[in-house]
Amino acid sequence: MLLKQLLAIGSGLLIAAAQTFSNPVIWEDLPDNEVTRVDNAFYMTASSFHLSPGAPISRSYDLVNWEPIGHSVPTLDFGPSYDMTDSQTAYVAGIWASTLRHRDFDNKWYFLACVGFSKTYIYVADEADGTWTRHSTIDQCFYDAGFLFEGEAVYVAYGNTKINIAQLSTDLTSVVANELVFETPTDIGALEGSRMYHRDGNYYIFVTRPPNAQYTLKSSSPWGPFEYRVLCDNIALTSVPGGGAPHQGSLVDTPDGNWYYMGFTDIYPGGRAPVLAPITWGEDGFPTLVTTDGEWGDYPYPLPEVKQPDTLGLYEFQGSVLGPQWQWNHNPNSGSFTVNNGLELRTATVTQDIYLARNTLTHRIRGPIGTGTIHLDFTGMADGDRAGLSLFRDDSAMIGIEREGDSWSLVARRSVMDEGKKQGESVQELARVDNIAFREVWLRVSADVHPNRMGQGLLSFSADNLNFTELARFDLRRTWPFFLGYRYGIYNYATKGLGGLVRVSSFLNEVANQ
Repeated sequence: MLLKQLLAIGSGLLIAAAQTFSNPVIWEDLPDNEVTRVDNAFYMTASSFHLSPGAPISRSYDLVNWEPIGHSVPTLDFGPSYDMTDSQTAYVAGIWASTLRHRDFDNKWYFLACVGFSKTYIYVADEADGTWTRHSTIDQCFYDAGFLFEGEAVYVAYGNTKINIAQLSTDLTSVVANELVFETPTDIGALEGSRMYHRDGNYYIFVTRPPNAQYTLKSSSPWGPFEYRVLCDNIALTSVPGGGAPHQGSLVDTPDGNWYYMGFTDIYPGGRAPVLAPITWGEDGFPTLVTTDGEWGDYPYPLPEVKQPDTLGLYEFQGSVLGPQWQWNHNPNSGSFTVNNGLELRTATVTQDIYLARNTLTHRIRGPIGTGTIHLDFTGMADGDRAGLSLFRDDSAMIGIEREGDSWSLVARRSVMDEGKKQGESVQELARVDNIAFREVWLRVSADVHPNRMGQGLLSFSADNLNFTELARFDLRRTWPFFLGYRYGIYNYATKGLGGLVRVSSFLNEVANQ
């Protein structure tokens, strides 16, 4: 009987392992990833730019199903622009192309990022989902960097075109060596996005040629000389017509010794989403991408599937802290919001510009067609206040309540950011309903972020959460220079004076695949 049970369990595991997953593994904006493994768990970091807290961390046990568990950078304390002081902003600055690794030597987690092209900040935690603190600051930019820990030794690969290796002190507070190890041949272009590995006696630097190719550098020494091979160049992604060629990202091995490449695909207007493919290692010591009919396809699960808690569904702001799926647009004013089985947003800024309004709370959109709905009680709004739900990017649309004197209106607007990505440049009213009698409303925004068609955003509302009325729609911006894709943004700001408040009792996150 025991033998039959074991055989049945083994058969079930084989069936689970043979299941096929589709790319992207998460249709969400999680760019510049690094995936690393500790025992049987995988951890992924991603770029977050001006969003706070920064550097989201996700965890998986099968490389396909991921759960957000925290952030490596608790607050963006890099200067007044991250607090929107005196109308300064830090759009497209902040955290990007950073590195997250566990160090066995002291059993701690470390995160490293260059900010502002001038300094490198290192953070530390006992657990990936624990409390992170600033560990050290180095007065040098390790651009697009990747850690490698070997016993006491700490290496950082970094650079654009000229790839360097820095060795840090054992306590990760200073640089003890720094050498140029590879100059990119001019016929290749620019290589960046370094990830560093040590396997079977060889050192590897995994680098990208944006926006469509991935290269591997190999040497018997961390200091070179390095030879190189192309891993993939302008390869098509089968499951996402119109999506960009997978590139950048990282390599990771499974507990049973198989290796995978987690890159990302450009899916603007939705951002950049992680895509996964197996690799094999050749006799020459270089990796080879496993393709399906010459394309980046869909593959069998790397391991038996392990489902994770999903951010889809109804979120009711339970407890007193926000879940790790939420990020503020810039650092929030902590005295102007409360989480207590609902979200209370008190106005923190007097402005006419949503891009200068503090305490806009954002959430990634799940593609290919995402829908977000909030339940908003606006009884406490003050004269001149504006509150609602937006599709937030450098070309945003919003649907919300606006109070003028004793009159409340339901208004849809479009706001476009200036070319310098500092603040709003133009505002267009799309539609409005004046003199509304209700004081609570369900606001809904939907976004078609398919990269192969001119997707639209739809703005609608309901007074009973049963019958929704479309108020407006607009064309989503598909260009990349803002880097981040569209996000849901819950906002509340004043145009005349502070003192008003609104309460959000729930957020419903939904997705459609057509």
